[in-house]
Amino acid sequence: MMTSTRVSTPFSRETTALEVVHGVDLAGRRAVVTGGASGIGVETARALAKAGADVTLAVRKPDDGERAAADITATTGNDHILVAPLDLADQTSVAAFVANWDGPLHILVNNAGMMASPEMRTPQGWEMQFATNHLGHFALATGLRPALAAAGGARVVAVSSAAHLRSPVVFDDIHFARREYDPWLAYGQSKTANVLFAVEATRRWADDGILVNSLHPGAIRTNLQRYISEEELERMRAQTGGTAGGGYWKTTEQGAATSVLLATSPLLDGVGGRYFEDCQEAGPNQPGTRTGYAPYALDPEAAERLWQVSEETLRAA
Repeated sequence: MMTSTRVSTPFSRETTALEVVHGVDLAGRRAVVTGGASGIGVETARALAKAGADVTLAVRKPDDGERAAADITATTGNDHILVAPLDLADQTSVAAFVANWDGPLHILVNNAGMMASPEMRTPQGWEMQFATNHLGHFALATGLRPALAAAGGARVVAVSSAAHLRSPVVFDDIHFARREYDPWLAYGQSKTANVLFAVEATRRWADDGILVNSLHPGAIRTNLQRYISEEELERMRAQTGGTAGGGYWKTTEQGAATSVLLATSPLLDGVGGRYFEDCQEAGPNQPGTRTGYAPYALDPEAAERLWQVSEETLRAA
């Protein structure tokens, strides 16, 4: 039963992922975290492991994944931490991950991503941020749908960003074939796609008991920002609610909290297709602010169109 009341929780932007899972029992549950070797991904995986889940780190660099898995086991006592290779920009890699998965999947956290990169393209000619942040996760989630359905009450978490406020999905030129490439517009478009995916996946998959929500994790210093200068980061920091030099950076443990909330909390039972930030369901964006959601990101018609375009794009690859 889906509820329409805006979700509020006792948590805040200072809450950590481990605080969110306090008292939650995930024994017998299986989870996949993409990009689980670093940043908020590893802290998301750590919290799920602490709550007793079997966690698979789906990572581009398996050696990094093995180090993260060992660290998670050392800090949680959970030795059911697996590592599997996954390159979201490579559809062959995504297909191999899906083919190798066996049995039910209770939690899928689409966490990995790239931010504001120089112009790059996949062999198919797809713009790299859209290919990685959206198309790779779209192929992964749709490929794993039978496993999610088999779990009964599965949850999918789409890590988006307040950067979705920068751009809707520009259906007439998603891959910057005609318009000048802009790293931030490309990133924003891909993050809007993450929110739209949650909207349409919930609509299509609710009968399978699969609920999908999206979130902005907050401003966190991780290797996600490897393409961004210190000056640009400082400007971004100021936009998060403070003056230059005084904006609010979350720790990775705080940054993972909203992902973990959507993945595990009983407060989210029956809730899908929503956008969250700071462990609360967000309201509409107010002009001049960098919080809340853009109406185009929760537009059901755009969500359905994106799904169809994504399926067509993958079929043509």
